[in-house]
Amino acid sequence: MPGKSNAAPHPFRVKPLAAAVAASLYMTTATAQESKEAKDNTVQQVEVRGALSAYDPRRDDTAAKIVVNHDEIVKYGDTSVLDVLKRVPGVTLSGNGGRGSEVRMRGLGNGYTQILLNGERAPAGFTLDSLAPDLIERIEVLRAASAEFSTQGIAGTINIVLKKTVKAGQRELKLGFARAGDSLGPTANLQLSDKAGKLAWSVAANYTHNHLGRTVRNDQEFDDVPGTSYGLRFGRQFETGRVSIYNLTPRLIWTLDNGDTLTSQTFVNATRFQNDNHTLIDTALGEPPAYPDLRQTMSNDVKILREELNWVHKFESGAKLDAKLSGSVGAAANATYRLDGGALHELIQSNANFRGINSMGKYTSASREGHALAFGWDGGYQTNDDARRERDSGAPDVPLPGGDEFYTGEVTRLALYGQDEWNVTPRWSVYLGARWEGIQTRIEGNTFATVHNRSTVLSPLFQTLYKLPETKGDQLRLALTRTYKAADLQSLIPHRFTSVNNDQTQPDTTGNPELKPELALGIDAAYEHYWAEGALLSAAVSARNIDDNIRAQTVFDGRRWVARPVNTGRARARSIELEAKFPLKALIATTTALDLRASLSRNWSSVDNVPGPHNRLMGQTPLSATLGADYKRGPFSLGGSFAFKNGGEVQVSANQLAYESVRRDLDLYALWKFNPKRQLRIAASNVLGQDYISESSYSVAGQGTQRSRTIYPGSPMLRATLEMKF
Repeated sequence: MPGKSNAAPHPFRVKPLAAAVAASLYMTTATAQESKEAKDNTVQQVEVRGALSAYDPRRDDTAAKIVVNHDEIVKYGDTSVLDVLKRVPGVTLSGNGGRGSEVRMRGLGNGYTQILLNGERAPAGFTLDSLAPDLIERIEVLRAASAEFSTQGIAGTINIVLKKTVKAGQRELKLGFARAGDSLGPTANLQLSDKAGKLAWSVAANYTHNHLGRTVRNDQEFDDVPGTSYGLRFGRQFETGRVSIYNLTPRLIWTLDNGDTLTSQTFVNATRFQNDNHTLIDTALGEPPAYPDLRQTMSNDVKILREELNWVHKFESGAKLDAKLSGSVGAAANATYRLDGGALHELIQSNANFRGINSMGKYTSASREGHALAFGWDGGYQTNDDARRERDSGAPDVPLPGGDEFYTGEVTRLALYGQDEWNVTPRWSVYLGARWEGIQTRIEGNTFATVHNRSTVLSPLFQTLYKLPETKGDQLRLALTRTYKAADLQSLIPHRFTSVNNDQTQPDTTGNPELKPELALGIDAAYEHYWAEGALLSAAVSARNIDDNIRAQTVFDGRRWVARPVNTGRARARSIELEAKFPLKALIATTTALDLRASLSRNWSSVDNVPGPHNRLMGQTPLSATLGADYKRGPFSLGGSFAFKNGGEVQVSANQLAYESVRRDLDLYALWKFNPKRQLRIAASNVLGQDYISESSYSVAGQGTQRSRTIYPGSPMLRATLEMKF
């Protein structure tokens, strides 16, 4: 049940009094309840099937999810969590998967997939490409919404949980170096942890540096109404860049005398990026662009500090209160200098500061047997200040709108929820939940009228798991959800970012303060078959009806071309996902330690107010697939993963068409364990050296069509990492 305009929330997870201890390994079936450690924050009743089939959240939780553990996360020696996610079934990345890529579930881009960090929305300025996999304990992929997390995930939710496990006496150091045809750089990772009485502590530190150099091609063609070409341009952008990323995550855990736990987790992230490029445009036919010989220097510095305090108290009745208070501060400094001979000398500087505080809590009742009843809250306040200064001494016949712009944004959020996971029978469990979320945004600036945007959303949720009788591992899932996606702060601000060579395919961009949230009704169903330890076959279908779909539309304002997000009406999305994973010994009698996995996702969508034939949701991946294998023998392990992502055309509006190329990623790794304290990991990514190609076209009635084609080169990368314990 919707409310008004925009919204935003936060997450909190419900984990169920999980798994269990049994009296002996001879038992084949028993039912038990136990508290999982604070990291799970969930209560659940599960069936214990014996020693070989311990609690598995993928199989036993009523809420459908995929959990990627730490060993899987670090297997390929990746330097960015984005590279990890592209191998997860049903997850794809936009573009070539590099810096600034967007994570997608069900093939849906444009922010439909919610990304959480420790169950909360990530701090402002944070990007996934700056997070090292070594800092992550697990990744949870939730296909359907639950009340304890924000329901702002129409396609689904990916929750990244930072390292929480404390190992006494842990001392680990990893040193690596990566080299590709267009980049190179070192990496270093340090993990320390120990226990002293009732105090446990850990610290993880990571450093990554990369230097890149490449040539990007961009060609433009202009046709008149009969289809005759009257303009042709060939552009080459010679680019060099440097990026340095620092991560630090200290963690302290106190166990108090009464059994309560108090946890402090700090997250420090700093990224320094600098890019220099020189764009030369040769005009073979027609008029040249305003700036055919453009040099640009760009720098971006982001610093983020986030602190969490988590208190867990258990009552004598068996109930539990889990409360968390977190605060974050950060700053981002950006500078761009543009130079084109004597025609253009432009400097754009932007300095942003953000601060936020958030409170989350969940009370879990133990008063009713067979039920995991919980109530919780999630509220926060965030401010963003941005100062943007633009200085231009360009030619008077090619004016660039600009000047000094200042704005302050305030976002206030509140969410309340209740939920119950009920084990109706040993084979049938039901999840019922409801979450109310409200958000209020106020933006004040010197170049626009004060913006007020307010919305509320009520989300009823239902999920169920039924284990088929007279089977050992067949089960059915069903979920009915109400989810939404609110416009982010930047999409609401009506200030303009200018494009140098402004045209239909390179427009200026601006926000829209009148945006309403997208509201979706969803249904998910799945069949899962488990026939041996670690062996799974599954088939899942889903559908989403989305109201007030947001997409960018490009128009001419009388002086320049401008792209602006607007609500365009109803959209529909459908998907089918197939997955298989199993050890070879589950098929044949063998001692070969070979694990196989495969997945296939087919996605469809349509938008009512956009003409066909390619009027699907922006950035949706029509087809994706993964294939993988892992082999182990003694101290030697190796494996590979192939990820395929289809592209194709998208009708953005009646006038605008976009195209994204097919993507094929082959990654390989090998691991040698010299002894318990030394091992060497060799990994290769983008082995096929895939380029990334994007195209766009814009047609103006009575004038003709402009087409643009950009090619970003790609090359294989080889990484070597020495991993040591001391």
